[in-house]
Amino acid sequence: MKRVLITGGAGFLGSHLCDRFIKEGFHVIAMDNLITGDLKNIEHLFKLPNFEFYHHDVSKFIHVPGELDYILHFASPASPIDYLKIPIQTLKVGSLGIHNCLGLARVKNARVLIASTSEVYGDPLVHPQTEEYWGNVNPVGPRGVYDEAKRFQEAMTMAYHTYHGVETRIVRIFNTYGPRMRLNDGRVLPAFIGQALRGEDLTMFGDGSQTRAFCYVDDLVEGIYRLLLSDYAQPVNIGNPDEITIKEFGEEIIKLTCTSQKLISLPLPTDDPKQRKPDITKAKAILGWEPKVSRAEGLKITYEYFKSLSQEDLHRLAHHKEFK
Repeated sequence: MKRVLITGGAGFLGSHLCDRFIKEGFHVIAMDNLITGDLKNIEHLFKLPNFEFYHHDVSKFIHVPGELDYILHFASPASPIDYLKIPIQTLKVGSLGIHNCLGLARVKNARVLIASTSEVYGDPLVHPQTEEYWGNVNPVGPRGVYDEAKRFQEAMTMAYHTYHGVETRIVRIFNTYGPRMRLNDGRVLPAFIGQALRGEDLTMFGDGSQTRAFCYVDDLVEGIYRLLLSDYAQPVNIGNPDEITIKEFGEEIIKLTCTSQKLISLPLPTDDPKQRKPDITKAKAILGWEPKVSRAEGLKITYEYFKSLSQEDLHRLAHHKEFK
């Protein structure tokens, strides 16, 4: 049985990856310090003999006994509300964390796949964004802690690939959504749905003309799985190129939730990207991958998940938990 370590395994994406690798017959080791992850996301796996959970911070030395075939580094705060609250931890998990993962991979002779992000492109001057675009990032702005952590992570990964011969894969993830997202994570989709369910007005930043492109989580996981098993070491965009403005998206959420609230405008945050749309030419050609789930279908599933939360959760999760 192949063994895979998934850091950030109790998070939104990490938990879905745990499910996929269990389904594919792997022995899965999930690692998470639970600073933004939640054991509820993986508690259904605890009874399985081929699943383990390590409560550990990947920024500290990692020890995993036995053989390892694959390491997926998905540990990281991944939303503005998180990385503005815990900027140093965000930088550490993208620097010390990836160094520890790559060192473990070298010892275990394992293949590493890292979760990079469309944020490496910053506020892009090229649209849509191809993997060859180097980005437009403010390294000292409030978002720089996340953007630069991911850019460093890519550089460190390629250094281990070229210098030590470690097998590496880099996925640049664009906006993704689905069940297990945190309502309070500051991203537009859970924010809009949470506000709708609580009877609040939906708050967009600026005039809502900025664009995003939303990929359903099952599609993303399929792309990541194919990339891991491919022989391609350069970065690959995985996302849905179906672009929409935030204002149009808010109107879709109001229609979906059948609420009477209105969209209201707040000031645009510093360095907020004006456009976001992946060029997935490489993913199509190299992986034979493209998204299958329409936004209407994915939103319906995601809305049903959020509706299933208790009123206590709905209101408690609206407030950000404190970090030590």
